[in-house]
Amino acid sequence: MASQDIYELWPTSSVEDAQNAIRAVYRNVLGNPHVMESERLVTAESQLCDRSITVRDFVRQVGKSDFYRSRYFEKCAPYRFVELNFMHFLGRAPQSQEEISEHIVRCIEEGYEAEIDSYVDSDEYQASFGENIVPYYCGETTQVGQKQVAYNRMFAVDRGYAQVSSAVKGSQLVYAVATNSTTGIKPPTSGKCPGAYVATEKTFKILVTGSKFDSPRRRSSTEYIVSGSNMTSQIQRINRTSGKIVSITEVV
Repeated sequence: MASQDIYELWPTSSVEDAQNAIRAVYRNVLGNPHVMESERLVTAESQLCDRSITVRDFVRQVGKSDFYRSRYFEKCAPYRFVELNFMHFLGRAPQSQEEISEHIVRCIEEGYEAEIDSYVDSDEYQASFGENIVPYYCGETTQVGQKQVAYNRMFAVDRGYAQVSSAVKGSQLVYAVATNSTTGIKPPTSGKCPGAYVATEKTFKILVTGSKFDSPRRRSSTEYIVSGSNMTSQIQRINRTSGKIVSITEVV
């Protein structure tokens, strides 16, 4: 995404400033959807306007809303859900398979709300946005302490100002993150998003060690042959069974 306005509320900010911040939260955290009046968090909006809650409190409530849950947790693949959480709450793409695995496991073991809290309560969120800045997509700029590879990956998940996150259900980074490889920055062609790896039509071999899923065979390593469209669900099963992904290679 191109450079954008940064919204921050102060004790002296006007009601108009608060309304601008609310619209920015709906746009950035909800993934730029059309929000109907009946879907707005009216009580939370009022609390933010009178400063009884902070922007971070409001972001948390938006993340835990039925609106967010139904669009991203219930309708998207698990890998895509986590991928979008990084973008919506931390303003960047995930950097490693370890980050993805940690959040998928947390979501499975601790539940949806714990997953949302893990971003909003993180030191990274505090350092980037504090209590009163609306999260914004900062992953397309170079950042201290962030890997350069994350810069490229942001272009795969961030389709630009007109993007609607819920329009894409499958992960855009499953291959690049799992293999710790870079994602090329490409201009959009044939309506596809820039930088995205089109993996659904390909077949991949996933090499795993330590997976309990195959414990009856007691093998030190296991190979899975999966299509790109089924990769997210297979990786989820591997993560649930404590397996470690050693490599993902395309089957020629």
